[in-house]
Amino acid sequence: MKIAEGCSNRCTYCAIPYIRGPYISRKIEEILEEAKKLARDGIKEIILIAQDTTKYGIDIYGKPMLSELLNKICNIECFEWIRFLYAYPESINDELIETVRKNKKICNYFDIPIQHISSKILKMMNRPNQNIPDLIHKIREQIPDVILRTSLIVGFPGEDENSFQMLYDFVKETKFDKLGVFTYSKEDGTPAAKLKNQIHYGTKKKRYNEIMKLAKEISEEKTKTYIGNEYRILIESKTFDGEYYIGRTYMDIPDTDGVVFMKSNTANLENNFVKCKIIDAKGYDLVGEIVI
Repeated sequence: MKIAEGCSNRCTYCAIPYIRGPYISRKIEEILEEAKKLARDGIKEIILIAQDTTKYGIDIYGKPMLSELLNKICNIECFEWIRFLYAYPESINDELIETVRKNKKICNYFDIPIQHISSKILKMMNRPNQNIPDLIHKIREQIPDVILRTSLIVGFPGEDENSFQMLYDFVKETKFDKLGVFTYSKEDGTPAAKLKNQIHYGTKKKRYNEIMKLAKEISEEKTKTYIGNEYRILIESKTFDGEYYIGRTYMDIPDTDGVVFMKSNTANLENNFVKCKIIDAKGYDLVGEIVI
């Protein structure tokens, strides 16, 4: 569910502010009314999105209001999972971390687009250069079972070998649970499109492949640790042959992260939660058996 339109961040690589205009939050009352309707329709999981969810409310209330919005949505009985995506790191504060930690309905999942770690590249992107490692450490310390997702851009103009190596080493050390990588591409009318030192396509592709290979190795390492654990699964569909149910843990967002495949003779489990024991890991996905 979209909680705001547009964006005011003015990242040099992004055309969204020119296309959709400045960041405009929806009123809390309007969002809650729509959320209650979704709950009445039987929706069990709600995902809040915006170009930058952590900026929610500043334009109309004078301060960040994502934590308050999340607390109010938690009071809607039918929702069992609540998520928010695209939480830019500079606006993740102690209040938001505590809101996630204390509310059982809010999935322990932070989607934090950092784009890069090099101070030089972040400055050229017009992205704040806050202490990302400290933020990640704080979140993991306060929410031990948290899942951290990020997105990165490789091949941004001026990204030399040293800047890329900093990014690669950071990913290797941090071991994000989920990671998406994009190769930089020019957006007409953006400041970055006019920058000198544009990176050759072959170099961008090579760096993309290196990060993705590392991310896959980290993911496989992590998914193996889930074997033997039991998780609450939201079942969403079945495979084409009807042999397996397909569902997700709190660790996975729809259409982006992995899924769990489960055999069961029980009919009509779609849109229901079950307890599942993980018995195998295959790439980004898991295989489980339904316990309850």
